Amino acid sequence: MVSTRNELREEVRRRYAKSAKAATGESGGCGCGSGSCCADDSGASAVGSAKFGEVLYEAEQRGELPDAAVLASLGCGNPTAVADLREGETVLDLGSGGGIDVILSAKRVGPSGLAYGLDMTDEMLALARRNADEAGIKNTIFLKGYIEEIPLPADSVDVVISNCVINLSTDKAAVLLEIARVLRPCGRVGVSDVVAADHLTEGD
Repeated sequence: MVSTRNELREEVRRRYAKSAKAATGESGGCGCGSGSCCADDSGASAVGSAKFGEVLYEAEQRGELPDAAVLASLGCGNPTAVADLREGETVLDLGSGGGIDVILSAKRVGPSGLAYGLDMTDEMLALARRNADEAGIKNTIFLKGYIEEIPLPADSVDVVISNCVINLSTDKAAVLLEIARVLRPCGRVGVSDVVAADHLTEGD
């Protein structure tokens, strides 16, 4: 049976809500974040601990962040490492989760800049806002919404970043069109994501 777009979206939302609760200790189980609780029966991480999550951020960066933000890191890369963020810019993080990339972006663009985080999960938004407050970051705004329907006006941001979220969308073309819409002229994109094809073997 083929799942509908809303069913797939709800499954993603449910898993990320569970991860947010796990990062704050509200859940007794694993939210399948970046830690060892995602391990399979053999003890190996389901996503590969050396390639996913908080290990992709420098120790210095992790030291600037609240523990809950690091624990809730579910990404597959570090988009802030490739986005070339500059003082005074406006940044949008698609699927901002616990806020790790929003907080790091806000630090880079400084008080004259602004970092938006967009997420559809109430639990992640609450966690992200708490993490930003704990980090003492004031130049962040967290929005609830879908990455296929970004709740911002056209030509409103300088940089769009995303960390392993666009692959979860059932309408990636819509996401790309929305990115183009909200970016200002000469805007930039910094995306970390995963692409898989049927011909890839386990060793790839």
